[in-house]
Amino acid sequence: MTGLFLTLEGPEGAGKSTNRDFLAEHLRAAGEDVVLTREPGGTALAERIRELLLAPSTEPMDSDTELLLVFAARAQHLAQVIEPALARGAVIICDRFTDATYAYQGGGRGVSPQRIGVLEDFVQGELRPDLTLIFDLPVEVGLSRAAARGRLDRFEQEGTAFFESVRHAYLERARCCPERYRIIDAAQPLKAVQADLLSLLPELLERARG
Repeated sequence: MTGLFLTLEGPEGAGKSTNRDFLAEHLRAAGEDVVLTREPGGTALAERIRELLLAPSTEPMDSDTELLLVFAARAQHLAQVIEPALARGAVIICDRFTDATYAYQGGGRGVSPQRIGVLEDFVQGELRPDLTLIFDLPVEVGLSRAAARGRLDRFEQEGTAFFESVRHAYLERARCCPERYRIIDAAQPLKAVQADLLSLLPELLERARG
């Protein structure tokens, strides 16, 4: 496949959506065909699965149920949005992808990386993001920002220990594969974060143009 597959990762309150739009604006200004999407979600069917995953419920969701729902949504997203966009040479900016599964279901829920890896290979084949930006910030800062947005979803209601594990899993993945990850200090003021993103723009354009 051609194109560029860029994913944005990070915990609650990291500002991924705002910065996804910022990056898209600058890439489009440089002449790129940009597709904005998110996970779980990205298609009508996958968004319905997202609702199941995020809605608080009196019935606890088993960790395997959660994992399988995440990958069911991802399979639909890949078939309907990601693979067609890459085939035509577009730049995809996706708010979360499989690194989030390793962080939330792996780090947070304790599902083994090997178990996640089996589903990753089954659903994605060899497809992996070309570059992943991890928006990192202290857990208490992210949770405070999330709370300020209003009602918390099922994941946002988890405790500090859960999100510390999520953060650790993200940083460990970046440490083990530094060529694919860039860590952005999301605790900075927004202008400073976006200045860091602008510094990455030449690399993104070079990758997009092959």
